[in-house]
Amino acid sequence: MKLNTEKNMEWPTVLDEYEKLVFRMTTPRVMIDNAGCSNATCIMIDSARKHGILLEAVQVLTDLNLSIKKAYISCDGQWFMDVFHVTDLDGNKLTDKSVINYIKQSLGRTYYASSKSYDGLTALELTGTDRIGLLSEAFAVLSDLQCNVVEAKVWTHNGRIASLIYVKESDTGFPVEDSQKIDRIEVRLRNVLKGDNDIHSANTSVSMAVTHTERRLHQMMYADRDYERKPVIRTSNDAPIVSVMNCLEKGYSVVNIQCKDRTKLLFDLVCTLTDMQYDVFHATANTATDRAYLEFFTRHTDGTPISSDAEKQRVILCLRAAIERRTSEGVRLELSTGDKQGLLANVTRTFRENGLNVTRAEISTTGESALNMFYVTDARGNPADSNIIEAVRQKIGWSDLKVKEFPLINHQKVDTDEPTAGVGGAMLLSLGSIFRRNLYNLGLINSYS
Repeated sequence: MKLNTEKNMEWPTVLDEYEKLVFRMTTPRVMIDNAGCSNATCIMIDSARKHGILLEAVQVLTDLNLSIKKAYISCDGQWFMDVFHVTDLDGNKLTDKSVINYIKQSLGRTYYASSKSYDGLTALELTGTDRIGLLSEAFAVLSDLQCNVVEAKVWTHNGRIASLIYVKESDTGFPVEDSQKIDRIEVRLRNVLKGDNDIHSANTSVSMAVTHTERRLHQMMYADRDYERKPVIRTSNDAPIVSVMNCLEKGYSVVNIQCKDRTKLLFDLVCTLTDMQYDVFHATANTATDRAYLEFFTRHTDGTPISSDAEKQRVILCLRAAIERRTSEGVRLELSTGDKQGLLANVTRTFRENGLNVTRAEISTTGESALNMFYVTDARGNPADSNIIEAVRQKIGWSDLKVKEFPLINHQKVDTDEPTAGVGGAMLLSLGSIFRRNLYNLGLINSYS
């Protein structure tokens, strides 16, 4: 089915016919098909090419908590064709009509897509050296300064920490706007981040800007150059395999990736390439059992491929970091309780007092309720002792803090009616065929043979 972007649309009187034509041409067109693949819903998007348009589409899908099982990306001149095979997180096809319509509308507006709104909140950005108790100290400072944490995400990687914390005034519920108070927040949080040995690299900033949280976390860790640091502790031997080679006859750099599959993997990779100023022209992504295989044909935004071995190595390190930042080690704990002043400071202090290190956290509040996820290890990065976990639960509350398994990714086999990831010119030929066939299905060309 085609999305009629002009239905029920009232054109602004200021638009002339040329502007209307440009709008029609540049507005993405979306088709959603549940019949062509037995195990997944197929979403096809064609749109004008611009830097970051692929990321916008993938961001919409991942923000809707969809699992991308396969993807085919192809560019023909100034036009993009994206094909995604998606399921929900339980591995089921999308059958709810309201969900399908919402996806169509969201993808059809990707040029104007926005992430979850954080209007009315003050954003705090923190980067520094990770250590046990750091998060506890940061939340204690905010509690002492009468700041209520509404949302937060915390990532750690290679001994570094990056966090985006959205706060409001505890007494009024309004954003923190007093300049003197903002200065106090920055100074005290910076002192927490510095600790005894991070004098130069600790950083805090306060912003009223609205941003996509997870993209911003990638940007913060990239700016912190976490990708250059060696891991303090590597608890897994399943490291991502990333390679880069140049396809000189086509003028592309080809990036191949093999790693463990997980949710939001494609978003993390496309986000990193986009923010490193690379355009993706063709790509495939496939999953099999618990593995993901991805291939990207890229150029720098100035139209040139990767030019040196040093640049290749930098791309490899940055993509590995992008994969690993969201990979969570340790036990996943879920805290579900009524929200109250100092809740996070008390809970994370209990973690610290019992030698638990928070490797990743997601904090959210809705009304008077708090739902918080923590991934914890022991001080050495090893799985936390079950007796310690139970002691922490007893102190915080058995019914409030629960042990959760890691989110499961359903790896049912998806129909293989399309070619799997190839190498070099052979894959370009396959992608070109996919692109032409989809243009034919859209009625834009007469033949794809």
